[in-house]
Amino acid sequence: MKTYYVYMLRCLDGSLYTGFTSDIEKRFAQHCFGEYVGCYTYTRRPLVLVYVDEFQTPEEGIAFEKRLKSWTHNKKRAFAERDWPLLKFFAKGTSRERER
Repeated sequence: MKTYYVYMLRCLDGSLYTGFTSDIEKRFAQHCFGEYVGCYTYTRRPLVLVYVDEFQTPEEGIAFEKRLKSWTHNKKRAFAERDWPLLKFFAKGTSRERER
């Protein structure tokens, strides 16, 4: 059975990139070596892989990737750092997030 991956990279500028692939090692190497000039990460290297999760179907993985991409930077950062109390705080979606 094929495995699919959702991953998150921390870029040099502190931004977070979220992606989906069926070959995490190859895709991470492509990001690191700048294989695609037009890719968001190309000018933001070096990169750190801060999150990866496995999915059994592409539909599950793509759905989770889309959910992560819809989150604010602060919520993504808390998730990547596994700061569950802070993630819960940002998940409330209140104006308090703008104060950070």
